[in-house]
Amino acid sequence: QAQLAESGGGSVQAGGALRLSCELSTHTSSSYCMGWFRQAPGKEREGVASIDHDGAVSYEESVKGRFAISKEAKNIVYLQMNSLKPEDTATYYCAAHAHWGCSLGQDQYEYWGQGTQVTVSS
Repeated sequence: QAQLAESGGGSVQAGGALRLSCELSTHTSSSYCMGWFRQAPGKEREGVASIDHDGAVSYEESVKGRFAISKEAKNIVYLQMNSLKPEDTATYYCAAHAHWGCSLGQDQYEYWGQGTQVTVSS
C-alpha cells in the first residue's frame, strides 16, 4: 500500500513557472515508478511525465523542453514546469506503481494522489 500527496499548484500567467511536489508514503521497500498526469475540464486524463526508480524519464510531447521531472531520495518527485501556457491548465495528479516498466500508460499505476490545480492565464 502507498499514499501520495501533491502540493505546489497555483495560478500563474503565461510564460511563468511552477514546481509541483509529490511525496510517496509507504511501508514497503519496493521501488516505484512515479508519474505526473493531468486532466483539463472536458478532456481525458493524459500522461505528462514519468520517472523510474533508476532515474529513466519519459515526457509527453507537448511538454518536452518545458517540464522536467526529478526525484529526491526514493519517495519525493518534482515536476518543474517552465514556460507555462494556458493549455497547461488542468488538475495535475501524481501516481505510482511498483510493477516492471515505467511509462505514461495510466493503466499501470495503482496509487493516485488527490490532485492539485494549475491555472495558467493568458
